[in-house]
Amino acid sequence: MAFERFDPSRVRLRPLAERDHDLDLTVMRRPDERFEPFDHPALEPLAEAVVEARRRDAAVIVMLGGHVIRTGNGPLLIDLMERDLVTHVAMNGAGAIHDFEFALIGQTTESVARYIRTGEFGLWRETGRLNDIVRDGATEDLGFGEAVGRHVQEEGLPHAGVSVLAAGYRLRVPVTVHVAIGQDIVHEHPNVDAAAIGRATYADFLVFTRSVARLEGGVLLSFGSAVMAPEVYLKALAMARNVAHQEGEAVQHITTAVFDLLDLGPDPTAGAPKSEARYYFRPQKTILVRTVADGGTSYYVRGDHRVTLPNLYRRIRERIA
Repeated sequence: MAFERFDPSRVRLRPLAERDHDLDLTVMRRPDERFEPFDHPALEPLAEAVVEARRRDAAVIVMLGGHVIRTGNGPLLIDLMERDLVTHVAMNGAGAIHDFEFALIGQTTESVARYIRTGEFGLWRETGRLNDIVRDGATEDLGFGEAVGRHVQEEGLPHAGVSVLAAGYRLRVPVTVHVAIGQDIVHEHPNVDAAAIGRATYADFLVFTRSVARLEGGVLLSFGSAVMAPEVYLKALAMARNVAHQEGEAVQHITTAVFDLLDLGPDPTAGAPKSEARYYFRPQKTILVRTVADGGTSYYVRGDHRVTLPNLYRRIRERIA
C-alpha cells in the first residue's frame, strides 16, 4: 500500500501583486556603468583565459545559483553572450524563477521569514506559470531553459531584455536549468507535472554535457552554487571524458574558478583534509581540485557576486577592447 500523500489541490495561491518584493530592476548591473572596485589576483588570468578560449573556439561555461540573478548580473551575462564570450550558462531552478519574475513584473524575492509563518511562501499564482511553460515545452522535446526562454522572448514579457533565459533563446546560446524536484517554490503548486520537469531538465543536462565536451582549452566559472554546479559538472565531465578517451582525445586542460563567500584557507586549490569542514564543500573538492588534477588550472575568488562578477566582466571587456 502506498504511503498517504499531501493533496496539492488544497493549496491556495495568491497573485504576485499582493506579495511584498525585496528586489526590483534597480539592482540590475549595466555594461556601461561604473562598478564598485574589487581586486583579486585571479581576475586578470581568468579574463585572459576566457578570451583565449574563445579565440580557440573552446567553451566558456558559467554556472550559477539564484543569488547571481538576484544581484542584478543578468545584463552583464547577456552582454558576454552577445559578444560570443560566454557559450553556455547553467543555472539552478531558483535562478530560473528569479529570471522569470524579473522579466514578468520587474521584481522578485519574497521574505521567507515572513511568508513561511503564514503558509504563503512560494505560493504565488503567476510564478506557477513556469510549470505550464515547461510542461508544454517538454511535449516538443524542449529543455527547461529553452522552453522558458522562448516563452519570455516570444510572449514579449514586459522586461524580457534583462532575462538571461530569453537572451539564450534569442542568441541560440544554451541556457540550461538543472532542477531537483522539491527544491523550488513552483513545486508547491498544484499544476506541477513532475514527469515533464524531469524530461526537460534531463534534456538540459545532455545539452550541458555537450558543452562540457568542448571544454578542452576552455573555461568553467561557478558563481554561488554549492551543490548544483559541482555535482552536475562532475557527471557531465565523466561522460565527456569517457567518449573523448574512446576517440583518442582529451578534456583535461580546463581553467576553472569558483566564486563564493567561504574561507577556504590559504590555498583553496590544494584541497582540504577530511578533518576539516571545508573538505565537504563540493565546489572546492570537485571544481578546484579533482577535475583539474591532470592538466587544468583553478582559482578561488572570495567575495560578493555583486562585485566579483562585474569586475571580472570589466577585465574581460578591457582585454577585447
